[in-house]
Amino acid sequence: MVTRVMVVDERKELLREPYVVHLGGWSLERYLQEAPDHLIWEFVRGEVVMHSPATAEHQELVGFLYRLMAGYCEDRNWGKILTGPAAVQILPEVVREPDLFVLPPEAVSRAKGTPLKVRPALVVEVISPSTRTIDLKEKVEEYALARIPEYWAVDSEKRELLAHRLAGARFQREHLSRGRVESRAVPGLWLDVGWLFQEPLPPAAGCLRELLESSVKG
Repeated sequence: MVTRVMVVDERKELLREPYVVHLGGWSLERYLQEAPDHLIWEFVRGEVVMHSPATAEHQELVGFLYRLMAGYCEDRNWGKILTGPAAVQILPEVVREPDLFVLPPEAVSRAKGTPLKVRPALVVEVISPSTRTIDLKEKVEEYALARIPEYWAVDSEKRELLAHRLAGARFQREHLSRGRVESRAVPGLWLDVGWLFQEPLPPAAGCLRELLESSVKG
């Protein structure tokens, strides 16, 4: 039997404000059977974590990043980039649905079914008001424990990118509000942080061309 879940306010009207809802008492098996594939539902140690629908601004920025990073990976024939709500089993009892993640070449052939049981080289999350604690605390700890080499969190509110790079068992964090952020996990990949906070966003094709022209092919 499939459970239908809706998030409503005190008047029993669908909630329109950003939210994150935790539902306890779930197993991983139930989550895999019942979680809708068109919404962001994550599984964290016996709880389902339901996210409100993303804003247009959030999706526009995710789309911009996807066009840049997918274009780069395709041109360099390096790995593969996927987007949420693709579910990745980060840890035995944790399934997350990152906004974007890059798989290294050796993991591409194993990226099948759900949840994906592969280790991304780079994960990117665009922070929303309702997910700030999750993105900057919970996921930082989980991604480090899962030995994911690199994690970028884009904070549109503070207009900065937080680059987390694995050093031993923990991430080292760098705050960037301008200039380039260069990936250590994806060879040659970089972004101009200023691109992410322009209004409107710059044309992705021109940014990709600049990226490709200044990156040396490996």
